[in-house]
This record gives sequence, C-alpha cells and structure tokens, in this order.
Amino acid sequence: MFGCWLAFEAFTAKSNLEQARSAVTGARESLLKGDSAATARWVDRAESHANKARIATHSLPWNIAAVIPWVGSPLKTGQQIADVVQGLATNVMQPAADIAEVLSPDRLLQDGRIDVQLLRESAPRLNTISRSAAELERQARAISEPAYLAVLADARTQLQEQSANVTGLLKYTDLAAQLAPSMMGAEGPRSYFMAFQTNAEARGTGGMLGGFGILRLDDGKPTVDKLGPNTELAGSSSSLNLGPEFSSQYGFANPFTDFRNSNFSAHFPYAAEIWRSMWAELSGTEVDGVVAIDPVALSYILGAVGPVIMPDGEEITQDNVVELTESSVYSRFPTDQGARKQYLQDIASEVVKKTTGEVKSPRLLLDALGKAVSEGRIAVWSASTTNQALLEQTPLAHVIPDDAAPYAGIVINNLGGNKLDYYLRREIEYAADGCRGDTRESTVTVRLSNTAPDAPLPEYVASIGGLPPGLATNIPPGTNVTSVSLVATTGAKLKGAVANGEKIPVFTGTDRGHPVFEVQVAIPRGQSIDVKYLLSEPTTPGIPRVPIQPLVDAVEPNMSVPQC
Repeated sequence: MFGCWLAFEAFTAKSNLEQARSAVTGARESLLKGDSAATARWVDRAESHANKARIATHSLPWNIAAVIPWVGSPLKTGQQIADVVQGLATNVMQPAADIAEVLSPDRLLQDGRIDVQLLRESAPRLNTISRSAAELERQARAISEPAYLAVLADARTQLQEQSANVTGLLKYTDLAAQLAPSMMGAEGPRSYFMAFQTNAEARGTGGMLGGFGILRLDDGKPTVDKLGPNTELAGSSSSLNLGPEFSSQYGFANPFTDFRNSNFSAHFPYAAEIWRSMWAELSGTEVDGVVAIDPVALSYILGAVGPVIMPDGEEITQDNVVELTESSVYSRFPTDQGARKQYLQDIASEVVKKTTGEVKSPRLLLDALGKAVSEGRIAVWSASTTNQALLEQTPLAHVIPDDAAPYAGIVINNLGGNKLDYYLRREIEYAADGCRGDTRESTVTVRLSNTAPDAPLPEYVASIGGLPPGLATNIPPGTNVTSVSLVATTGAKLKGAVANGEKIPVFTGTDRGHPVFEVQVAIPRGQSIDVKYLLSEPTTPGIPRVPIQPLVDAVEPNMSVPQC
C-alpha cells in the first residue's frame, strides 16, 4: 500500500514538474515579447502545476522515504526541485508578469524615443524581482545530486539552466532600468563620443577607429549632430595617464597621440578614455561617455529597420553593408582617401537618421541591438563611476576582468597597416586538465586563415606599409602580418609557444593583472597558421571564459576546461 501511494505521488510530481517548467519557459518567452496577457496565462499555469508538484513531493510517504539514507536521495532532490520551481512561478514570474509592459519594445520605444521615465518608475520593483530570481538560482545550484535515477539528475541540470536564464533576463532588465534613465538624459542632456570601428584592420577592441560622431540623448530621444572621419583626430593627443602597466604594455604604439593605435588593448574603457580625452582637447568639450559600433552591428540594425537609400539612389542593406564598408569601398576609391571617407561617413549618416527616427518594429530593432551586444560589437563606457560600475556587470562594458577565474582572450592587432583582416578567419580552442593540485596544464590554440583572393587587391588593402621598411622587403602583398596575443588566466606561466609546430619568440607583459603572451606571425594569402600556447595556470574556481574579439568573422570557441 505504501509503495503504491509513493508511486502515485511520484507520477503526480513528475508530470506537474515537467508542465510547470514548460510553463515557466513560456512565461519567459512572453515576457521577452512584452506580452503581459500571455505572460499572465503562462504564469497561472506554472503556479498551478508547481503547487501540485510541491504538494506531491511533501506528502507523507514522500517525506518518510526521503529521510532514508541513500534510498531517499532522489526523493530529497525532487523536493528541492519542486520548491525552486514553485518559487520561480510565484516569487519571480508572477510579479514579473505584473510589469511585463516595461519589457514591451513597442511600449519602451515610440517615435524614436526610449521611455526612460517608465523604466525609472519600474526600477524598484525590477530590482526586487531580480534579487528573488538570483536567490532561487542560488538554491537551484545547491540542489543535491541524486545518488541514482538519471531522470532526476537531468531535471536538476535543466532547472539550473532554466533558473540561470530567467535570472539573466531579469538581471539585465534591472540593470537597464537603473542605467537608462541617467545615461539617456532623464536628468538632463547627455552626450557621447560614438566610435565607428573598422574591423577590417583589427585592434584589441575590434577594429581601428575609422570615423566618429557625437551622439546626444535628451529624455530618451537620440540625435547625432556631428559626424567626422578619423583624420579629424590626426594630431590630437590625450593627457591621460593610465598607469605604468598600460604604458609598459602599449606605450610603444603611442596610443595617446596616434588614434590609429589607441585601442590595442582589448579593455574597452582604456580606448574610451583616450578617445574622450582626445575629443576634449580637440573640441574643448567633454562628453559623458563613449559608444563603439562596427559594420556587422550596422548590418543587424539594417535588418531590423530596413535598407537606407543614398543620395545617388544606391541601396545599403543588411546584406551588403559589411562588404561595402570593409572591402569594395577600397576598390571603388583606391587612391582618393577623402572621397572614400566621405562615402563611409554618408552611409553612417543615413543609418543614424533611419535608426533615430520612427521605427516600424521596435522589437526587431532591440533584438538586433541585443545580438550585436552579445557579440561585443557594441561597447559602452560611462564617465560616471556609478554608471560604469553597473555597465561592467553587462557585456556592454567589454572589459578584461580583474578576477582569477580561468580566462583565455585571443587578441589580434594588425601590424601591416592594411585592411586584410576582412579576410581573416579564426578558430580558437582552450583546453585544461582537471582540478587536482594548485596548478594545472592548459593549452590555448588559435588557427588563423588568410582567405584573401588570389587576385589583385587595392594597395591600401594588401600592402604592408605599416611595417618598418627593412622588415617589409621579402613579404609579398596580401600577406597578413599580425600580432596574436593571449591574455591568460591571472598567474598563468608560459611553458612555450609554437606556430605550425615550430618554436616562436614570445613577448611577455601584463594587462589588468593578466599575463599577456604575444607572438607575431605572417600568413600568406590562401594559407593558415596554427599558434599554440602551452601553459601552467592556477587551479582557480570560476566559470572558464573565452571572450571573442569582434572582427568580421563569427567564432564559436571550443572549450574543454573543467570548472573547479
């Protein structure tokens, strides 16, 4: 009789847990769409099934069996799962449904203006919900692993992933509600230096500064009243002092006086502070922050708002903007640099006008911006220390972290002074041993392929004029000469580096406390090179990370690093 009762409660719990988790997923999707009615329906369904599952897992036979050593292990896990699912439904998704309107793109963005007041009014409630979600995620991570029953082990893992997804959504919404009002001009007009990065010539934050604009925001309404080519910054300088570590690592490139080399570091705040300082000394005005964007991000935006038509009738679309701005523009204007820069500036102007005007589908635009942010193609820095601290909790900050968790950042910097990185393709792998001992062996491998066509290319694209004359003598045009740096886990030691199986010289330094190991390679067109770093790194806790530098290609790193 007892066994039958327990089996019935187990079936009831399993069925209702599955339906409750499915309903939580439905509520999350509706929340993302800002559909308050659908969110409420899913939440009601989730609450109903979660309550039934909790009653089943805390029934008399279940409680008795759960305390039996080893035998009761999966039953205890089931109770913990049911408790977290009920908490997600009742304490997180239900109150989130009540303010789903805040997440509605159509409500947030109207007539080219972000409703920053609505975000500000919702901030306290969003913060409370975000805290509740974070606590439930902590509880989900603490759920004990069952001694047997793989189905419950799988349910535990799935719930941990689900709670992390819900927490991430609400965390970033909470941060947006805290950041947006201040940064978008709810307390008075704000201005930002907007950098257009050209990732056909790689730099640490993505690409060389190709042009710029001054973005203004007043009560959520954006305008751009200044666009200019990078040559306007020629001769400008910055009086910043970013410390001895920065000077030691990057001082050779004159980052404070040569805008072309101002962003060798992958730590975006360094570049942002330099650009802000350069603009202040050139214009006599200080901006409130810096925003960076690249042509791939522009393609996502054009996919959302539609194509733009140039004054001569040329159509710029999501499908051609990257190729036009990073490749064919150099064939169209092979020697007339002024005309080329004006053409690129005109494209930027038309895209800005389209984006800051009336948008037919705010949801598509916000989705496009979100995709660009997730790939590091939009970066933001604020001169406000309060806002910057919040930004650094998001991918927008594009920072090198100052913690000890496993880290492998591959940073490409073009050394040839050309645009061959349009043709560069990357593969990245980070592998490490287990967690026994104070240190472990690890390997970071990067394959770089030069896919430049076997055909004449404009000199501006394929030359190697950035190299000292003596070094350029025997290197044919079209060869990609590049710096490949590994920003490694704090405390990591390099045992050696090889390129295509041969030992290669390594330059060592530090950035934000992380060791930096740099090699310099030449990749002929149509060929590839494998660079492998052999390391001994501390066995430290934390999620392993491989940040991807935003270049033209998309990279999905291959990681085999146990989390300690």
